[in-house]
Amino acid sequence: MALGATIYTLAVTLNDADRGVYESLSFRAARHPSESEEFLATRILAYCLEYTEGLAFSKGGLSEPDMPALAIRDLTGALQAWIEVGLPEAARLHKAAKAAPRLVIYPHKDVRLLLSRLAAEPPIHRATAIEIYEIDPELLAAFVRLLDRRMNLDIAISDRQIYLTIGEQSLNGAVLRHALA
Repeated sequence: MALGATIYTLAVTLNDADRGVYESLSFRAARHPSESEEFLATRILAYCLEYTEGLAFSKGGLSEPDMPALAIRDLTGALQAWIEVGLPEAARLHKAAKAAPRLVIYPHKDVRLLLSRLAAEPPIHRATAIEIYEIDPELLAAFVRLLDRRMNLDIAISDRQIYLTIGEQSLNGAVLRHALA
């Protein structure tokens, strides 16, 4: 019998001064048995960093391999942003860059692995427009240690610095932008 996904229920107070987004969010994130905690934590933070109307988790990479981890759609259902989490292959990024006006990647491991691998691959459509954001690895590791199936988070973002409060614990770290060469 196959193992089912573990559901994480989150209540987030989001104060993103960089984008002028101030919201109280409640959402659920499913963690597939094959998914690492680092991947889940990155997906949750990417959701908060990208939050806007029309943002939703997809089953990308699992039961719907042709879909992104997160997608932003307009009111007509048209794809506005394809948001990858992890270390996607060049062919997947090439396809995604053609499918959506905006392509964003949040690596859950060392960003240098992604950048070096993609530099050796065939050209990717609109490669210079791809946004790659590295979440501070120490912040990510500390967040993973605090992951719980029910969580209340306070997230403040200013100058691409994340300030994350979980109960009595306060964490912070930078979000660095990288580009493909």
